Amino acid sequence: MTALAVFVFFTYFPYGWCAATGEPRETYGLVWTLNKRAAADVAAASIFTLLPLTFLSLVFFRSGLPPQYTVIISNVFSGLAAAVAEETFFRGWAQTMLRKKFSRYTSIFLASSLFGLAHLASPYAPFALLAFFPGLIMGFLRDRHGSVLPAIIYHWAGNIWAIWFYPQF
Repeated sequence: MTALAVFVFFTYFPYGWCAATGEPRETYGLVWTLNKRAAADVAAASIFTLLPLTFLSLVFFRSGLPPQYTVIISNVFSGLAAAVAEETFFRGWAQTMLRKKFSRYTSIFLASSLFGLAHLASPYAPFALLAFFPGLIMGFLRDRHGSVLPAIIYHWAGNIWAIWFYPQF
């Protein structure tokens, strides 16, 4: 129940904020746009981060596939839900609010730090703090393209990657 409440808050609070303050959703990147340049950036970010991690996982952490494909399908959809909720909140709302007071890079760093800290609620803490690093990439994608969608796609790809290589998590 707590997870559902967090999901609902992360997903809808930023939109409610815009409605309450009269600020346009575009200011917070809460428009789902993906042009060719954004898609290329997501692909490049995935290749340059997930491929090296794949090599390391195959060499050091041979985990194999989960035993049941229904678990994979369920995890893929929950990974999408997490990506939408977390990117809407951390990259859409938090990063934009921080940008009003700090520089571009400081706001990305701080939003990514909050993202990493939020993962301490995970049963895999403190290992989950490493979410900070992909948070930086998602912050740059959001900043560069003015939309949370490229960050959501990268986040979802990362979640699928994690499910594939670390199914016991």
